[in-house]
Amino acid sequence: MIRGHLVKDMYIADPAVHVFNGRLYIYPSHDIDAGIPENDLGDHFDMRDYHVFSMDDVDGPITDHGKVLDVKDIPWAGRQLWDSDVAFKNGKYYLYFPLKDKNDIFRLGVAISDKPEGPFIPEANPIKGSYSIDPCLFQDDDGTHYMFFGGLWGGQLQRYRNNKAIECGHEPADNEPALCAKVVKMSDDMLDFKEEPRDLVILDENGKPLTAGDHDRRFFEASWMHKYNGKYYFSYSTGNTHKLCYAIGDNPYGPFTYKGVILNPVIGWTTHHGIVEFKDKWYLFFHDSQPSGKTWLRSVRFADLVHRADGSIETITVDYK
Repeated sequence: MIRGHLVKDMYIADPAVHVFNGRLYIYPSHDIDAGIPENDLGDHFDMRDYHVFSMDDVDGPITDHGKVLDVKDIPWAGRQLWDSDVAFKNGKYYLYFPLKDKNDIFRLGVAISDKPEGPFIPEANPIKGSYSIDPCLFQDDDGTHYMFFGGLWGGQLQRYRNNKAIECGHEPADNEPALCAKVVKMSDDMLDFKEEPRDLVILDENGKPLTAGDHDRRFFEASWMHKYNGKYYFSYSTGNTHKLCYAIGDNPYGPFTYKGVILNPVIGWTTHHGIVEFKDKWYLFFHDSQPSGKTWLRSVRFADLVHRADGSIETITVDYK
């Protein structure tokens, strides 16, 4: 079952979803129409703040807890607050966000609150060694938190190799291994990386890394991780082919084996999501541009997510007729 759009009075996208204290919380980005021409680097996505939403039940009313972080309050800010995520540890809630610094380079920052609905107070500096976009936080059964991050094109991932900036950013040749999402264990205080970020490698059915030319399956952006029946499910957007895909592995570092499509293309260019179990059912939260008709003014909706008996996930298709 696919539900309608959750919020009617503002444009929100990139929904991270978590259950805290028995309530479902949604942490989206906030789209505005800034009048900036559309381009492949995403300059038209001029997001400046975050709101937090919550629900007691998926089919009940949604609460807007208001603005919880503004770009003006972040000391190192340049522009563009893109997709964020939240983690909980030791009584604190940590909001992780991508933001271009004053040199127009994406870094990952963190802000802290005593409550899941914020407001969040940002740290003075970005996380050391961080880069690119789309942080996703995953807590494993032993309590360890991992961050998954990265995005191509406007997300600047092509500008790095082995966690170091390179002279001229570029994607690999079509027949070379694709650029990977990154995975890193978080420090005990949740404010830093505990190690160097690693490549999250996605393999094809023959055990070979997906190639850069495999645009229907290779990683582009929008990392998400969930665990089901002891297996780790890494899901992501293919970007320019507009699919949400998934791969399965035996641990958070992978490797992961490509398994299929979770969500077929929706109205709009970007595809970004969160997956959550709430009251014994699984849900896929995602966005499309149906209400606005503009790729940069998006709205969040959700659908039931079904894991089959063999561990595969049923593909979801939105019928716009």
